[in-house]
Amino acid sequence: MSVLLLIFSVLGCSSEADSNRDHLVFRYNEHSNISSLDPAFARNPANIWPANQLFNGLIQLDDALNIQPDIAKSWTYNDSTFTYSFTLRSDVYFHEDAAFGSKKTRAVVASDFVYSFNRLIDPTIASPGRWVMNPVDEISAINDTVVNIKLKEAFPPFLGMLGMRYFSVVPKEAIDYYQNDFRKHPVGTGPFTFKLWEENVKLVLRKNPNYFETDSTGNKLPYLEAVAITFLPDKQSEFLQFVQGNLDMVNSLDNSYKDEILTADGKLRPKYEDRVTLLKSPFLNTEYLGLFMGDSTSILQSKVLRQAINYGFDRQKMITYLRNGVGIPAEHGFIPKGLAGYNEAIGYNYNPEKALELLEQYKKETGDMQPKITIGTNSQYLDFCEYIQRELEKIGIGVKIEVMPPSTLRQMKSSGELNIFRASWIADYPDAENYLSLFYSKNFTPNGPNYTHFKSVVFDSLYQVALNVPEIADRQILYKKLDSIVTNQAPVVPLYYDMALRFVSKDVEGLGINPQNFLVLKRVRKN
Repeated sequence: MSVLLLIFSVLGCSSEADSNRDHLVFRYNEHSNISSLDPAFARNPANIWPANQLFNGLIQLDDALNIQPDIAKSWTYNDSTFTYSFTLRSDVYFHEDAAFGSKKTRAVVASDFVYSFNRLIDPTIASPGRWVMNPVDEISAINDTVVNIKLKEAFPPFLGMLGMRYFSVVPKEAIDYYQNDFRKHPVGTGPFTFKLWEENVKLVLRKNPNYFETDSTGNKLPYLEAVAITFLPDKQSEFLQFVQGNLDMVNSLDNSYKDEILTADGKLRPKYEDRVTLLKSPFLNTEYLGLFMGDSTSILQSKVLRQAINYGFDRQKMITYLRNGVGIPAEHGFIPKGLAGYNEAIGYNYNPEKALELLEQYKKETGDMQPKITIGTNSQYLDFCEYIQRELEKIGIGVKIEVMPPSTLRQMKSSGELNIFRASWIADYPDAENYLSLFYSKNFTPNGPNYTHFKSVVFDSLYQVALNVPEIADRQILYKKLDSIVTNQAPVVPLYYDMALRFVSKDVEGLGINPQNFLVLKRVRKN
């Protein structure tokens, strides 16, 4: 039985509805495996996307990353006690489920948020999102409709952090009822409810008839009847399914089909213009090479060598030929374009003469006449590393590339076993502090995301100051200074600021795109 027929046999649609099923179901493929539908494990896009359909939190972000009400209809902040006070809607109900017994469901109350947030730091859960609770001193329910969150100290990005799926509300009854099986039988409040999941084959979500949000004219959301997710691991096969009309969307660009669908300057080829819509947005993702600073014997201890590497290749050419123009060359620091703190006054452009000058200085200072470096990467980014290899060898830096599985790369990067590693940093929340945290010395891995083990007393001091500045306009001045310190010291080689890219069927309406590449389907229609 096909996935679509299975969906509609599950939903019990009539033959007439079955003949129009394509207008009711949104279909996409997840080439990475979903490991859990529990929002406490929503650590990557594969898990976050379905969790976005199943769960809600206190606040949500719109496509411009503005903070909007969600289950919390309003909030206040006391800057003397670092306390947020959220007033909840009273018309939000959990999905109907056997976990609630004969009542089938119940309303969300403030104590549900206390339970859900504290669950993140429960060692028996071992949530990878435990760190999001680091700023929190205490969370308490004042009554059924008011929840207070007291921070340990001022942390202005926290309100935006609450839009992360880690901060979703879950019912204790369902956790107790399903226990470890909650990962594959989620119960939330979102626009879609869980229906079935055959791991690595298909996942089906059904419309939540009790969802609390409405559109501007008062119509209940969502419009779709169901969401169907397949798990083809091969991106070329995924693209072929899209072209054949079996998928409604393909996310991102892959080498296997980039030249088939896009011109060299990143536009749709004419043969697809009448049936495909191309959605683009700056994506809060910086692709980079990390240079490990924790090895005192490494040649990467030389700042001039690190700077020479940054000057030694053409990022614009790299994006044009390897990405069909999709992406922004990272010539202006580590903070990506689209965030307050992005600084066009700093960075490295292609300057082979400057690279050669710095390399000569390195040789004089060290006596190393044939510097050699090794870059660790996975196969997906091998073409980028080979391009950098060719360009750096032109100026006299020998480059060896080690290709390894993604899991091995992550492990070796975290344990400091790679002198240079290809990596990316996708914003967990829309504040540049998220990027700068990679260079704060107290965040050395494994205690945080400082994979390079960069350390600067001046940086640490300014970073702490920035955390106590409530207004973003004032914070961004400090963010620019912090990014300039990182850029000058060059513990990373920024490659490009990514673009979120979606190829969408022309019969889909209401699907937006945003700088965090969240998938939001509650306002989607199909013609």
